[in-house]
Amino acid sequence: MQPGILADHQIRDLAQNEGMIEPFVEKQKNDGIISYGLSSYGYDARCSEDFKIFTNVDNALVDPKNFSEQSFVDRKSDVCIIPPNSFVLTHTVEYFRIPKDVLVICLGKSTYARCGLIVNVTPLEPGWEGHVTLEISNTTPLPAKIYANEGIAQFLFFKGSDICETNYADRAGKYMGQRGVTLPKL
Repeated sequence: MQPGILADHQIRDLAQNEGMIEPFVEKQKNDGIISYGLSSYGYDARCSEDFKIFTNVDNALVDPKNFSEQSFVDRKSDVCIIPPNSFVLTHTVEYFRIPKDVLVICLGKSTYARCGLIVNVTPLEPGWEGHVTLEISNTTPLPAKIYANEGIAQFLFFKGSDICETNYADRAGKYMGQRGVTLPKL
């Protein structure tokens, strides 16, 4: 495989033969829902029905070195209403196992972006695996709805020109093997 962005058939091969994406949906599903599944040069993942909605009821301080669970209200639902100018954490339905020579970039889907909803995820590093924790920001002054088990973000897979000397698994990264929504760790 040459370095560069992976095409649909390459993503399919890695998903089916190496377990890179589970569960894997081979074709875009879009019948009355926000699409998910394999696309031309990426994979549209779904958000789960587990949500942590940011709240300031307890007047907590947001501190990435000492993050408080009190900053969130937990909900399990097929929809989530994000308060105005706030955010929610969720995770992908899919579990990812990133090969040692691949880096993954995540971008929000245009359907949500056109509604003022921004998806933020750091790159998935070579050798990392787990459910991806997604941060979805509502940049509008209105409440906004997102739908569980429907497309939320597109993942783009880039093959490196060589295998890196030290991957995420080698470093025993703190977010390795995460399941569900994972809060900040130091």
